[in-house]
Amino acid sequence: MDVNQAKQEHLLALKVMRLTKPTLFTNLPATCEDRDLPGDLFGQLMRQDPSTIKGAETLMLGEMLTLPQNFGNIFLGETFSSYISVHNDSSQVVKDILVKADLQTSSQRLNLSASNSAVAELKPECCIDDVIHHEVKEIGTHILVCAVSYTTQQGEKLYFRKFFKFQTDEVFLEAQIQNITTSPMFMEKVSLEPSMMYNVTELNMVTQADKGESTFGKMSYLQPMDTRQYLYCLKPKPEYAEKAGIIKGVTVIGKLDIVWKTNLGERGRLQTSQLQRMAPGYGDIRLSLDLIPDTVNLEEPFDIICKITNCSERTMDLVLEMCNTSSIHWCGISGRQLGKLSPGAFLSLPLTVLSSVQGLQSISGLRLTDTFLKRTYEYDDIAQVCVVCPFTSNEC
Repeated sequence: MDVNQAKQEHLLALKVMRLTKPTLFTNLPATCEDRDLPGDLFGQLMRQDPSTIKGAETLMLGEMLTLPQNFGNIFLGETFSSYISVHNDSSQVVKDILVKADLQTSSQRLNLSASNSAVAELKPECCIDDVIHHEVKEIGTHILVCAVSYTTQQGEKLYFRKFFKFQTDEVFLEAQIQNITTSPMFMEKVSLEPSMMYNVTELNMVTQADKGESTFGKMSYLQPMDTRQYLYCLKPKPEYAEKAGIIKGVTVIGKLDIVWKTNLGERGRLQTSQLQRMAPGYGDIRLSLDLIPDTVNLEEPFDIICKITNCSERTMDLVLEMCNTSSIHWCGISGRQLGKLSPGAFLSLPLTVLSSVQGLQSISGLRLTDTFLKRTYEYDDIAQVCVVCPFTSNEC
């Protein structure tokens, strides 16, 4: 977890905690023989330990629960839940508090805040709480961006934000196999052959005495109408980790190879076609920001760099239009011809913007038009920037 510390002392404190189930506390028992020097001393200490199980003090697994100390591992398909709390640590009333939580992935920025409206005031020792949820659908680095803006009693507008990073690299595949015949069958082999983008780890084995044994026992029989689950963990190879599933809508995982024998020794084999994982769709064209400053001065132009990616399977001829909002004003010529963009290609586009309003402002007002199909794509709330007045002490 990476946290960017605020550059100044703030009246509000931000705390973020991932909501996960607790785990059982694991103790480390110390034992010795009765004839050894400590005698029963270790046994007495373990019996007095509240974390041990009465009558089974030498077991490592205790009865107490332990809360998670960090974000931990987050896997593809899980729902990421987090608790966000903003506490007023000062002795004065704070006004116009706006708390925003965004999740930045390698392809998009998602707003996870339950409410985008500001809280009128927050008294000393009071707090604002929010719980956010997100179903993880992409692999790679995820960054939770929590931003807080507020106004002091003196009318000073302040802003700060923190970053929390977590990684989702693994894909878990569960295969259910059912015997629909009228006789038992011996499962000789069930394996997953991964595609060129993944490495696979089979999770159907347990290690005992340095030997791997099947979780289904030595005699792997499947009775009529019984069902068995096989589990595999796939992790993208380093050369594909950053780009798998971002441009294409489908990622090939691999294929299952199943070999069995009937009760009379007749052998059967089934190999599936390539299994596919549906990646989230991004539409025909995706716009993201490669470079944007955290803090800019009021009514002073600043530069950003936009990245435009063609996610479709056809060539586009793009025109960029820049539409001013009440606070964001674009510098340059609207209606620029960007030229042709082939499928899967991208271009970096430097732009100049200025803001006429202080505080946390959203970069909005870009519109792309494909002249081939006469389709228009509008982009609002692309990113946020903190706007301060250079003649005051309002710093982010």
